[in-house]
Amino acid sequence: MRRSSNQQRSGIEVISWERFEQLTRSLAEQIEGFEPQIIIGIARGGLYPATMISFALRREFYPIRLTRRAHDGTAQDKVTWLVRPPEKVGGRRVIIVDEWVDSGRTLALAAEEVRRLGASHVRTAALYVHTWAEPRPDYVALTSDALILNPWDREVLMDGHWTTHPELAAALKTPPAERPDPPDREENLPA
Repeated sequence: MRRSSNQQRSGIEVISWERFEQLTRSLAEQIEGFEPQIIIGIARGGLYPATMISFALRREFYPIRLTRRAHDGTAQDKVTWLVRPPEKVGGRRVIIVDEWVDSGRTLALAAEEVRRLGASHVRTAALYVHTWAEPRPDYVALTSDALILNPWDREVLMDGHWTTHPELAAALKTPPAERPDPPDREENLPA
């Protein structure tokens, strides 16, 4: 989903490890009443909160990974599953967790696949959600239209030195109104 003119990022929000823990605990508290039997994390960013929630709720955890990018990096309509949900979801209560939701499409596709595999109940959760996200996850820790800077992807190791992630550096140099839509985090990975 492309943003309309009223769907633009506003500001920058730096998330510390401490704030990440607070937000993830809040998400776990919301999810607890659902009594999930399996927690699924969407790679890569969704693995951070999903793993912590699986420990907090003492539930089985499985990673998944999907992309709408071709091998050359261009966007495509077709979804490619790189790591599929496990067959164990059949007949179970499943929560699918991602880091953040922009369009809502990735979580919706993952939920659709888990339902197809026979899960008895499926719900979705995200640490961060933009106001324009549709569909919106069932559980949300923070709604924000800011550019979120997570503690795990602000810096990368390049030639033996820690430096600001190049994509982040470029985004921070561009005035907010001119910033392009960033690709979904999990789609920004090579296939």
